[in-house]
Amino acid sequence: MKHADSTDLKTVASPLPSGHPGVAFGKVGVLLVNLGTPDGTDYTSMRRYLREFLTDKRVIEWPRALWYPILFGIVLNTRPGKVGKAYESIWNKELDESYLRTYTRNQSDRLAETFAAHPDVVVDWAMRYGQPSIPDRLTALKEAGCERILLFPLYPQYAASTTATVNDKAFETLMAMRWQPALRTVPPYHDDPAYIGAIADSITSHLSTLDWEPELVVASFHGIPQSYFKNGDPYHCHCMKTARLVRERLGWDDGKLMTTFQSRFGPEEWLQPYTDETVEKLAKDGVKRLAVINPGFVSDCLETLEEIAGEAGEIFHENGGEQFTHIPCLNDGPAGMAVIETVVRRELQGWL
Repeated sequence: MKHADSTDLKTVASPLPSGHPGVAFGKVGVLLVNLGTPDGTDYTSMRRYLREFLTDKRVIEWPRALWYPILFGIVLNTRPGKVGKAYESIWNKELDESYLRTYTRNQSDRLAETFAAHPDVVVDWAMRYGQPSIPDRLTALKEAGCERILLFPLYPQYAASTTATVNDKAFETLMAMRWQPALRTVPPYHDDPAYIGAIADSITSHLSTLDWEPELVVASFHGIPQSYFKNGDPYHCHCMKTARLVRERLGWDDGKLMTTFQSRFGPEEWLQPYTDETVEKLAKDGVKRLAVINPGFVSDCLETLEEIAGEAGEIFHENGGEQFTHIPCLNDGPAGMAVIETVVRRELQGWL
């Protein structure tokens, strides 16, 4: 918080000689970072995005000599078209951008409004892959006078392929700076009461709008390869704890909320049970009414809108299911923003 006499104190403590170039200082930055987004659904945009994403060693941990021939020889020649069509089906046509970009920008704007009473706080946003990039926005914050920056990877559950790679890119950016700002990183908040309460309330609120009641709710998290988990990644544990706390908050028994994992890629075994196979089996076993929520996603995106609301719903209906609903992510609504604000205010303690 800027005190009334803070400018005078800074001037006295740090006098600049006559002719000294102007130096911006005294600000605190908050940088919200999400996974990433292509600039468009065309082949070139998709290939550029997928290349950056799939060459990240945190995402694909295979040896480069094994992975690159597959990536550049097959994947980047075939997958951009397929993924582009998927993005096209859920593209924000009004703004000509992905909904992940829309929601992340809105989250940044609304958080900035929340801190309007703190003129020394500068809020910005970035994507790990695509634009705006982490290096560009960190540099912009520094040039705006941010001597301290809070980096907020927007992932409630920690994974090396999400949270860690955001931190990696930020520290890599600082390595090229002669004058570095101080940097804090937001830890996982998978068990934060504010987050758990918001997820539970979103389930209750959404189900209250239906004229039918689901027999069970599936909590579908993005998956990671089993090998990552076995090498010490805490992601699976974080997901299971989130689901358990949400179930307890709702007062449901064990069978009402099921945890699954989606979006597997490649030949490796991933965390199980798989969402698509589970949805199919539930329908074949006689479940007629099903709801799915994605607690690990702060914003709706390709994996929630196309893969769950679209594909999973089709799988359920094609195998005998009758009623299916996707419970939206918290996005930029009041409950979602309250969670982000709660985490940011806690992690800024001592800096404001």
